[in-house]
Amino acid sequence: MLAATPEEVYAALTYEPTVELWTAAPARIRPKVGEEFSMWDGSISGKFIALEQGKMIQQQWYFGERDEPSVVTIKMHEDKQGTSLEVRHTNIPEEDFDEIVDGWNLIYLNDLIEFYSD
Repeated sequence: MLAATPEEVYAALTYEPTVELWTAAPARIRPKVGEEFSMWDGSISGKFIALEQGKMIQQQWYFGERDEPSVVTIKMHEDKQGTSLEVRHTNIPEEDFDEIVDGWNLIYLNDLIEFYSD
């Protein structure tokens, strides 16, 4: 649960200066379908597939040459206490699976929760 509105969470995931605040690392983001992005100084990179202001972000994450793209879908749901996130990440390369799951839980989501708990 994030202590912020869905619109604030959407901005935190798509507005470059805010992304750099909660990740404490350089980012390159222009939230437009088809535009490429990078976060955590290039540790995560890909392109935007779909965007719905305050509701949903869908991205393709790059993992080299793969037959099927790795797709991340983040949905924001308004709640009495703020916003809950629904995260779906498909087609993660088997050799990267454990690292990606740990990254989601220990870094990405944790950093975002801490950003809104201050």
